[in-house]
Amino acid sequence: WKTYLGRPETDGFRWRGMIGLASALVTSKRSAEALPVLEANLALGRRYWSHDENMLVAQNNYSICLDDLGRPDEALVIYRAVYAKMVANFGVSHERTIHMGNNIAGSMLTLRLWDDCKHFTRDQLLPAARRSLGPDHNITLGLGQNLAIAIEQDPESTRDDKLEAETIMQDVVRRRRRVFGPAHPHTLRAETGLSTARARLAHVVKWRDP
Repeated sequence: WKTYLGRPETDGFRWRGMIGLASALVTSKRSAEALPVLEANLALGRRYWSHDENMLVAQNNYSICLDDLGRPDEALVIYRAVYAKMVANFGVSHERTIHMGNNIAGSMLTLRLWDDCKHFTRDQLLPAARRSLGPDHNITLGLGQNLAIAIEQDPESTRDDKLEAETIMQDVVRRRRRVFGPAHPHTLRAETGLSTARARLAHVVKWRDP
């Protein structure tokens, strides 16, 4: 990005170089440093490149940065706006669109929007992911895990709901073991999720049984 730093602000290469810098900072979890770069980047993008596809990348990076800085409510607003543009540009079944939807579901979990997360994931994201990516794809499995978390953590969930969450997590764990192997971090996280689902179900059964 330093190659283009001295160019005028109307130079597209300079702007894309700033996107690259911001992406690197976000990926390395240096969100406090990334935030002013992202804000300047978005301001330039709106001024000169509002219809450029890279604006979606810049907005997504900004949302991730806000999430990392503990501002998930603000991130969710932008995630939704970017998702709507991706649906319009690429369709609901494109991998990029589904990935953005997964970001939305993650923010909903953080904000404890259980019903929103369940409906969005179950009705829109998972069918699209299974259809276009397949049931064993990492994004598809992550969406299933998000759905199970939303179901089991919802304080209004019933015993049948918690049974559903356990069933979903059993399927996620089985597929992750087969696809990634038993020692992969994704598999280990899924196994932790399954243990949590079983513990919550056991608590409900114990509380309701005489």
